[in-house]
Amino acid sequence: MSNVLVRGGAKLTGEVAAQGSKNAALPILAATLLVKEPIRLLNCPRLRDVGNMLHILESLGCTVYRDGNDLVVDSGTATNFVLPTALSRELRSSIFLLGSVLSRFSEADAPYPGGCEIGNRPIDLHLSGLRQLNAEIVEQGGRIRCKGANLTGAVVDFEYPSVGATENIMLAACRANGTTVIRNAACEPEIVDLQGFLCACGFRVKGAGTPTICIEGVKTGHGTSYRIMPDRIVTGTYLIGAAITRGDVAVTDTRPDTVEALLSKLGACGCTVTRYERAVRVAADARVRAVAFTETRPYPGFPTDLQPQLFTLLSIAQGTSVVVENVFENRFKHAQELKKMGADNRILDRTAIITGVGRLHGATVTAHDLRGGAALMLAGLCAEGDTLIEHAERIERGYEQPDRVIGALGGTVERQG
Repeated sequence: MSNVLVRGGAKLTGEVAAQGSKNAALPILAATLLVKEPIRLLNCPRLRDVGNMLHILESLGCTVYRDGNDLVVDSGTATNFVLPTALSRELRSSIFLLGSVLSRFSEADAPYPGGCEIGNRPIDLHLSGLRQLNAEIVEQGGRIRCKGANLTGAVVDFEYPSVGATENIMLAACRANGTTVIRNAACEPEIVDLQGFLCACGFRVKGAGTPTICIEGVKTGHGTSYRIMPDRIVTGTYLIGAAITRGDVAVTDTRPDTVEALLSKLGACGCTVTRYERAVRVAADARVRAVAFTETRPYPGFPTDLQPQLFTLLSIAQGTSVVVENVFENRFKHAQELKKMGADNRILDRTAIITGVGRLHGATVTAHDLRGGAALMLAGLCAEGDTLIEHAERIERGYEQPDRVIGALGGTVERQG
């Protein structure tokens, strides 16, 4: 999926089931190293990022295979504590493995992680947290070398509620001596899902979803079967697809409570929003209205991972909208690409001023990152004519077969090699 051609003009209508959450699956896959018995994961999405994580686990000696729709990971065969350079730099979430590899082998050797270039994502909170658990860490030659034969529980205070750092310290603390308390922890639903998995394996974790998480260290866990939560970002993307094409889409097998920040914005835009126990439906029969002000914040605030998609919707809204990006300073790369399609926006540092236009037109654009690529795909669906998205393989880092899903809803996304 190097390039894709998106044909504009069709309304998205129908139902689509949410895939499993990428942002929940990756730390859970890292957590499989904490036990030496097989783990069966249900609803684990088939994505490039998940595939990269599985290859890293295999390089450490884990046995990984698909059993129908389930994914089985057996880390009982794992023997290696050195993370491969090339794979790790492809995947930002490889940093999660630092805590779990250190816990499993009492040492870990990892390169600095990669991922989308959406801004400065320092790992100092990860490393300072691990040091507070009595890990010895040396940063040299582009690698992070850790030793932790005697990891010990501690009170870890974060200056910022980092999702990745919260999850990494949770993983390192599960088998540490004593009790660890994480304060100012991130509260995202994916952290609650990680806690659910860890508890299913016999570890003692409580408080996820609040700013204080408590982990009581135990020496061993056990195998389990666990269903990964639905992806709230994918859910939100296809709901925005309904709004931007003046369509009517229901996303099923999802959790409406995890996308409330978006649903309130869609309601303010003039969309009809219907919540069900395990589904959400969004319909729009006219051009949406602008939303005066939106800023990205840690959960339960508006998610940075849905900012580019909302940005695109506001690009065709009636009126002027202001969007402030508080999480990643380079997450407006889609703005210039949207201008190629006729959008009217100005970027001032971390603030975007968006004046809605009546219609976008097809153009050749570039997906600079995962969520920006998804935003351009939505733009192409509502544009006049065809839109060619280059480097569209980045979209498949987080969306499972987006061409098939959009096709089932009445849109057209064609792979170009």
